[in-house]
Amino acid sequence: MKNNRNWKNLLSVAGLFLKLGAISFGGPAAHIALMEQEAVRKRDWLDRAHFLDLLAATNLVPGPNATEMAIHIGYLRAGWPGLFVAGGMFILPAFLISLALSWIYVRFGSLPEGQALFYGINPSVVAIILVATYRLGKTALQGKAQMLLGIAAFGAAVFGVNEVIILLTSGMIGIILYAPPGWLRNVFGMMFFSGIPFFRTILNDWAWLNDRLVQLGIFFLKVGSLLFGSGMVLFAFIQQDVVNRFGWITQQQLIDAIAVGQMTPGPVLSSATFIGFLVSGLSGSVIATVAVFLPSFIIVAVIGPAIPRLRRSATAQAFLKGVNAAVVALILAVSLSLFRSAIVDGWTVLVLAMGLVALIRFNVDTLWLILGGAGFGAIHYLLT
Repeated sequence: MKNNRNWKNLLSVAGLFLKLGAISFGGPAAHIALMEQEAVRKRDWLDRAHFLDLLAATNLVPGPNATEMAIHIGYLRAGWPGLFVAGGMFILPAFLISLALSWIYVRFGSLPEGQALFYGINPSVVAIILVATYRLGKTALQGKAQMLLGIAAFGAAVFGVNEVIILLTSGMIGIILYAPPGWLRNVFGMMFFSGIPFFRTILNDWAWLNDRLVQLGIFFLKVGSLLFGSGMVLFAFIQQDVVNRFGWITQQQLIDAIAVGQMTPGPVLSSATFIGFLVSGLSGSVIATVAVFLPSFIIVAVIGPAIPRLRRSATAQAFLKGVNAAVVALILAVSLSLFRSAIVDGWTVLVLAMGLVALIRFNVDTLWLILGGAGFGAIHYLLT
């Protein structure tokens, strides 16, 4: 009976994250908003406070936040098998789509046009993020102190302060506010995770390596191990090493890789699949994808089992109260950034308004919201 329940949980994890990997456009904030909608509100796999704790943990360690959230939720729901299945299923659709686009790009030298669909998808994504921010904010921002901390974190994010600095500073303030100041020294244990330079010395010293596939794998392993904040930071690494240092791809191909990351659902880091294919074909795409996501699985496997103990710790809870306020502020800052690019005319305002009503009043499944936005974009393109 227990085995049947375990298999049922594992299959439900696989189904959910395969679905989310296929429909989650709009970057990490949108992906996390979809996870909150599905795992917290719809399926009740965890409460919103626990979701915020997981989100705070992912923001304090290297790697793509949305993928790590998927791995955390999979572990919570289905144990160690769920950890690997959730992450793998979330990554799989983006990998397959990016692989197909890579083949088309190499064969025909261009990418299919997707602007018409994104005209309607983008405001739908903004609606999802805004609703998730509102719901998370109700849980995270309780009391004047957390409200003020959230406002300060939002201001820092708008002025471009690094996300990790915002989170750690907010956490320290949380300890000062909610736990005895003598416990401040314990926060350095949590800060340790955010500053670990995984394999830095080994991965930067690869002059002795000549095989391109090995170099490609080590490069993306380094990126996955050192990447903080937005997945868009990936392209700074690529510009410096893959374009300028190794000359494996051109500046134009880097721009096209960024376009692929935005066109496909799932993690933005799926651009690694595209770049790996350009560098070394199918083998390169597989190696680049595995290497860039592997550190996330390792990191979550290490810290995941410790999260329940952290939730029972007064110091950790005080730290997370501060960090959670900052998390909501950072998501709101991202949503406003997306708002400026997604809401371009009266029609997109209408799509946004309809999306907000559908989510808040009728609790519409986000899949239908995304498909409806794509359909609206296609109709608008045909009519205009």
